[in-house]
Amino acid sequence: MKWIGLALAALLLVGVYVFYGVLPQRFDRNNNVVIPHEPYEISERARALHETIPVADLHSDMLLWRRDPLKRNMRGHTDLPRLRDGGVALQVFTAVTKTPPDLNYDENEADKDALTLLMIAQAWPVRTWNSIYERAAYQASRLDKLEKRADGGFVYAKTKNDLQGAIDHGALAGVYGIEGAHPLEGDIENLDKLYDAGLRVMGLQHFFDNELGGSLHGTSGAGLTAFGKQAVDRAVEKGMIIDVAHSSEAVVREVLARTDKPVIVSHTGLKGHCDTPRNISDETMKMIADHGGLVGVGFWDAAVCDPTPAGIAGAILYAVELLGVDHVALGSDFDGTVTTPIDGSEMAAITQALIDAGADDETIRAVMGENAVRFFLEHLPG
Repeated sequence: MKWIGLALAALLLVGVYVFYGVLPQRFDRNNNVVIPHEPYEISERARALHETIPVADLHSDMLLWRRDPLKRNMRGHTDLPRLRDGGVALQVFTAVTKTPPDLNYDENEADKDALTLLMIAQAWPVRTWNSIYERAAYQASRLDKLEKRADGGFVYAKTKNDLQGAIDHGALAGVYGIEGAHPLEGDIENLDKLYDAGLRVMGLQHFFDNELGGSLHGTSGAGLTAFGKQAVDRAVEKGMIIDVAHSSEAVVREVLARTDKPVIVSHTGLKGHCDTPRNISDETMKMIADHGGLVGVGFWDAAVCDPTPAGIAGAILYAVELLGVDHVALGSDFDGTVTTPIDGSEMAAITQALIDAGADDETIRAVMGENAVRFFLEHLPG
């Protein structure tokens, strides 16, 4: 009987090790994939141009994963060393807090959550297991701790001055956003608390309808709810930037009608260029640009249809032609359970592809970073 007990204990220990020590890393590696490729050839012209650009990206989900951002990791798309290798000066880090099972771009219910098990396996604090708000607050705290550990190499940018100071001193600036405002849990006071924790980019929806309104991938197609209107008004009043990536077109249009402040679409494609359910209509995109907004072009298949540097460059130049050069930026969706042709260290491959596609240096500078830096310097709180 003693041997049976020891065997069961050993099996339990092995199970615990696999659950906490193996499965999270394997899930990360299998879902945040870089397409295998030979090193991209970067010309001297592209390299020299890229080194002068404050590269900016509007969307990374790095905070979801159990990696040390200060170390170069062998899985996923981003960490601080790889972003710095890519010349990134500004990165928006967005908190994912809930995803439905069987995720798809067509129709998702909001009643189930597939993230709880991942968070338990990654040893997140117990308070996050059953609270979407706490998941958002915890990811904000990760950026706060990262700034303290980074010895000046990373700035958790909450104001214009934070961003400008980071750029002036060659540090990487991180802005905090949420992918869907369900962490508010229907309570406007949670918006104030997350703002105090550093939240500056508020996505309204993710893959499902929530308390604020309809998702592009939900079941209703609805516009803003009464709480959604209240939350948008409060966010704008506090100086937050509204992100309508994943929002229904009804929500997008109601937000544009509700505020004179520009919004962003942090990670997307253009439907006229890549006709998938992930992308909203060119007509609505033009409304966003005419409102002064900024559109981040993604790096994965459902956004650009051709997930190669050349395909991404083609989507960017389509957006420039449609929206005007001042309204286009990068929105990689790195670490968002997508497959991309590059990781954060290889941003120069996009610069090279834009050169190869015939873009001039001014256009390349604008879309690779200058537009986003200018936008955040204008619209972050003072």
